[in-house]
Amino acid sequence: MTIPAADDLPIGKVLTELILTLAGRNEVVLQAPPGAGKTTIVPLALLNERWLAGRKILMLEPRRMAARAAATRMAQLLGEKVGHTVGYRIRLDACVSAATRIEVITEGILTRRLQSDPGLEDVGLVIFDEFHERSLDSDLCLALCQQGRELFREGSALKLLVMSATLDGAAVAELLDNAPLITSEGRQHPVTTHFGRTLKLQEPIAPLVANTVVEALLAAEGSALVFLPGQREIRAVALALAERLPPAAGQVDICPLYGSLKLEQQQRAIEPAATGRRKVVLATNVAETSLTIEGVNIVVDSGLAREASFDPVTGTSRLVTRRISKASAEQRRGRAGRLGPGHCYRLWSHEQQDRIVGHSSPEILQADLAPLALQLLAWGASAPGELNWLDEPPLPAWEQALAVLEQCSAVFTNAQSGLQLTPHGVRLAQVPLHPRLAHMLLVGCDINARETACLLAAVLSERNPMGSDGADIGDVVALLMGDRKCPQKLQGWFKRVWQLARRYARIATEVHAPRGPGIEVPPEDVCGILLASAYPDRIARRRSEGGFQLANGRSARIIASDPLSSEQWLAVADIGGERDSTSDRIFSATRLSARAFEGILSDLVRREELVEWNQRAERFTAQRRQMIGAIELTSEPLLEVSAEARTKALLGVVRRRGLQMLPWDSQTEQWRARVQLLHDSFSQEENSPWPDLSDAALLAQLEEWLGPWLDPIRKLDDFARLDLKAILTGMLAWPLPLDLERLAPERLSVPSGSSIRIDYTQTPPVLAVKLQEMFGCEDTPSVAGGRVPLMIHLLSPAQRPLQITQDLAGFWRGSYQDVKKDMKGRYPKHPWPENPLEAPATRYTKQRSGV
Repeated sequence: MTIPAADDLPIGKVLTELILTLAGRNEVVLQAPPGAGKTTIVPLALLNERWLAGRKILMLEPRRMAARAAATRMAQLLGEKVGHTVGYRIRLDACVSAATRIEVITEGILTRRLQSDPGLEDVGLVIFDEFHERSLDSDLCLALCQQGRELFREGSALKLLVMSATLDGAAVAELLDNAPLITSEGRQHPVTTHFGRTLKLQEPIAPLVANTVVEALLAAEGSALVFLPGQREIRAVALALAERLPPAAGQVDICPLYGSLKLEQQQRAIEPAATGRRKVVLATNVAETSLTIEGVNIVVDSGLAREASFDPVTGTSRLVTRRISKASAEQRRGRAGRLGPGHCYRLWSHEQQDRIVGHSSPEILQADLAPLALQLLAWGASAPGELNWLDEPPLPAWEQALAVLEQCSAVFTNAQSGLQLTPHGVRLAQVPLHPRLAHMLLVGCDINARETACLLAAVLSERNPMGSDGADIGDVVALLMGDRKCPQKLQGWFKRVWQLARRYARIATEVHAPRGPGIEVPPEDVCGILLASAYPDRIARRRSEGGFQLANGRSARIIASDPLSSEQWLAVADIGGERDSTSDRIFSATRLSARAFEGILSDLVRREELVEWNQRAERFTAQRRQMIGAIELTSEPLLEVSAEARTKALLGVVRRRGLQMLPWDSQTEQWRARVQLLHDSFSQEENSPWPDLSDAALLAQLEEWLGPWLDPIRKLDDFARLDLKAILTGMLAWPLPLDLERLAPERLSVPSGSSIRIDYTQTPPVLAVKLQEMFGCEDTPSVAGGRVPLMIHLLSPAQRPLQITQDLAGFWRGSYQDVKKDMKGRYPKHPWPENPLEAPATRYTKQRSGV
């Protein structure tokens, strides 16, 4: 196929190599900088390849705006309308037909398509565009595509093409079975970089950005692209520019650009400025890649981006403003040099440039993994390790994700002790929402509140523009229901939410399976019940004015002037706080009726009997409690305490206070040390019979060895009456007690005839013996069947160590003579022979021993 403009773009120089390589390989990595033309030219160049055999090309874009723009541009190059040969599918919008051969889609859509058709039988090639952005969905889709074609594809193989701008292409190539790596040099005009003052994260952004834009417009020709963190900053800078643009800057149009804008507003920002006019595009990082904005040769970069960050402490994802990486900064800078020489104004200093990180952390390493866990389980994988990843999901985040799915009744443990989706979980996986919100949607169907549930799901999926008007999300639902008039400034948001809600209603109708007759709840309780179903860990009970306790064990606060601050119970939707703080702030919630815990929310109530040892009163306290997470709903005293509960409480006391509270004496400590020595000495042997008596092992097995002996314990003083030596001896099966005396004897006979106690509490065990009693002994005594030589403390007649050694032979032949020289005059009554190996061993003086 001859593609207009292909020869004029840098990607044209590697197209032939790419086509030939894909004809012989099923995986290829293409690395090309922004502006090379890869997004629009590569799919068209491959459309008529023989190996494609009439099947489709799917191209993944991480952003909806880029997906729609890429499809539009490719259709223009073919002289067609979007939806014929080239179409797109994104959230809430699709433009495809039976004739469509290239579909540009967002990643969540591919995930659901893979779940229904793992082999992608009608697809010949999947292109992962802008893979360097490393979104969670793109990593998941690549892993599923690799396994899906291996397990389910029949006939010709599914080919994979990963296209990236700044990512380490070699790492991706290695993941894809050492795929060929093709590099396009790109085309970049020179860009002059201007450094400025570093913007502080908490500093108002509009004044400095607006002044810099004015400076740039006065210094250079053309239009400007301004990178800002989010919509709030875009509005603030737009207002500041409207006041500050001087006549000398010319006729300037200010165009915002972000994902939730209407299509016509996005198109206005992307298209060239009208004749005789200039344009300032105020954009989020959606403009970093894929999108080509005509006429831009000036970039003003705030150096900031707003990204979702998951806090495992609160279980909440929040948008956080961060400094961008060097890779992102280069992407943004390159936008100024696509059409000719340009200028990039960076709102940070040259010194700050050296401190910027090279690449942003992949989303999979810092995201809420509950959606990924649900999709993997729906795929049939019970753990991330069953697939190939560029970065495997972290284990703590994976375990937390499974806990969320369990709260949503989405998983159960099967007969093979593996996790599996419940029928309800299977339905959740079919809903294009976070599992929490999908669960809420289906609960709404169960309680005949589908419309409210769909509106809540839509509101929680969109940014809430009413955050400053109070925390009650019920007011937002009331506005959407028509109970309150919607302000003109919220009309766009109002339409988007209803559009989403209608889509969710259609999906809920398709997937919902009644779990019983519809449950009627009072209308005023509906919002609270729905939110509590989605976020049971964020159910909150009032403790003080504005202060609440959360079911997850943390505390939270709400502004005292907010009407919700006086409610007894809240269902919280949006919460945030400092990572190192135990208190969070409630941003969005609604009232929750306690009567729901007796009805639709009764499954959240945990009933338990709590028996504890009251240290102050030195007695048992026993209660029967009903709990909502960490919140005590009700409690009543238990009049009778079972032996099992009492034992459990007593073992809890031992675990808290430690083993030192038990009646250890020197004899018991010695016995324990002897057994532990044999455990350590024989641990490498298969089926070694010697138990581990270390503190950690004993604490871990308290129930087995100590629990059966606690029945007489009624107060702490009773612990002192335990026969600890007998209790521990019971851990040795017959004939180990006899083997203990043989392998680790309590005493050792020395050459003098004395029986000397061995100190096993030291490592290695110590034999402290008078020097003269070891005459004639050349071999160092040992225990544990010869495995452990004793540490010999050779004592003076005054019982002070003269020599410490594990080499008796070496001592007699070496330093003994020095010891003899020092000691013979001090202790003349004791023998100090010239040759101690031939002298008789004795415990006595020379007179008594007859020497």
